[in-house]
Amino acid sequence: MPDYEKIVHGLIDPIVENKDAIMVREIPGRSPRDINLIIVSEDRDTARLIGRKGSVANALREAIGIAAKAENSNVRVHLKFESFDEKSSDEGESSSFVDEVILEESEAEGE
Repeated sequence: MPDYEKIVHGLIDPIVENKDAIMVREIPGRSPRDINLIIVSEDRDTARLIGRKGSVANALREAIGIAAKAENSNVRVHLKFESFDEKSSDEGESSSFVDEVILEESEAEGE
């Protein structure tokens, strides 16, 4: 199985301003076929990663889908983008901007 965290870092590091503030973690999915990746970054970088009308997020979805298909894996990759504001995180608060991007292999082809 591909290392999706490494693949995501390779895709997003050139896009963001503060590479050191990016965290990508894989968490268990609802089923063995599901892979959830949480991408946490600063507010501005999260906005860059999602893009206008989700254009960058959709491109990331396609790239991860290609990686999954290249390995002939039958998985669904879910990307969740979360952001934090440095000012509010110092005060113990966190602002959250979440965009869930769901990639489901073969379902669009007619299940």
